[in-house]
Formats: sequence, C-alpha cells, structure tokens
Amino acid sequence: MTSLSPNNPKSGYEDMQNNVLDTTVLELLASRICHDLISPVGAVHNGVEFLEEMGIESGAEAISLIAHSAQMAAARLQAFRMAYGAGGRDPNIKPEDVYKTFGDLINTDGKITQNWDPHASTAFGDKCPSGYCKILMGTLMLAQECLLKGGEISVTAGHNGQTLITATGLTPLIREQVDEALARTIIAENLDPRLVHPYAISVLAANYGFTIEITERTQEQVVFTMSYIRD
Repeated sequence: MTSLSPNNPKSGYEDMQNNVLDTTVLELLASRICHDLISPVGAVHNGVEFLEEMGIESGAEAISLIAHSAQMAAARLQAFRMAYGAGGRDPNIKPEDVYKTFGDLINTDGKITQNWDPHASTAFGDKCPSGYCKILMGTLMLAQECLLKGGEISVTAGHNGQTLITATGLTPLIREQVDEALARTIIAENLDPRLVHPYAISVLAANYGFTIEITERTQEQVVFTMSYIRD
C-alpha cells in the first residue's frame, strides 16, 4: 500500500479520519481475516486427527475433508492477499487473474457463479490504472457478501472510467451501514468485523484514485460502481 505521510500527496493525509487505516481498523481487519480462516484450517486439523485415530485405510472421508478445507483456506488467503496485500498492486496482475482468484473463492461452496469476460476491454482499454485489479477484487468480495442465498456476479465496463459489479440473486442483502462504511462517514470505533471490509477497501480505493458506491439496489440486484477519479 502507498505510504501514508504528510509528504505523500496521494495519501489523503489532509483527512486522517477518512483515508488512513488506524489501529482499530487494522485490528478489526485482522480479526475478520482470522475468522474467515479458522473454519477451514480447523477442519484440516480435525481431518488429520481423525486419520491419526482411525488409520489411513479408513480415512477416505477425512482425506476428502482435508482436501476441500485446504482448498478453501488457500482460496481465501489468495483473495485476501490480492485485495489487501502489496502484491495486489502488481502491474502484472490482470483482470483474468482476478477472475481466477475470485472463481477459486466462490467455487468452494458452489452457491455463487460469476458471468463476465475477464479478457474484454475495460473502461480503460487494455491498460488499467495502478491498483485497479486490487480494488476490483475487493469489490467482488463485497458483491459476494450480498448473495447469502447464492446467485451470479458480473463485471461490465461503464463510461468515464467506471466499472459496474452486479450481484444478482434471490433477495440480495446489503448489511446495515455498508453505505456509510464505503463513504467512510462512520467512525472507526463504530465498525465491527462485518463492516471493516467495505471500510478498508474504500480507504484503499481512495489511495489509488477510486471510489466505490452502491448505485442500484432492487429485490434481485445490487450494483457496485467503481469510479476512477484521478486524472
């Protein structure tokens, strides 16, 4: 992530509350990541214990559990790395890498599919701004959270540097105060692990010259719009 300091004009230093991930946010973000990893990692541990007790000959079920859980943990780690880590801003990362990483993430439970062409031209043509794929990954994860009952997610290029991420499904849910978290009008002390992702990805988006907002919500669809605001 770009260094945040008074000497860095890209940091938004003039607005500390809105553009810096303070200690509270970092702690909540760590809690969120750990929470999402505890279940698959714990399942791997349980599978290993079962194999130790029952023996390898009777462990086909345990091996299947270990394989699935390890795949789930790896997919979540890769998604977190792309959305939050420094590796996500690598200019060599392309939309097709986002497509694969997000596909691995949603394929672990099979309730959500994605329907978009990662090779299609973006709103920026063939060369995306720095951090575009990182913020796209984070926004796809926001869309995923809306589809508790399953559904489909698509990505389309809009006008004037916009990218539309659409979550379509049965009564998609937008958690309370997600709008405020994306706008960073909620104070850090009022965040919780459920709101820390939209808040954190919004801060990161601003650092790369993007905004994220919910521009449409119906009984079947939620549309997130990524807008590039930097010249």
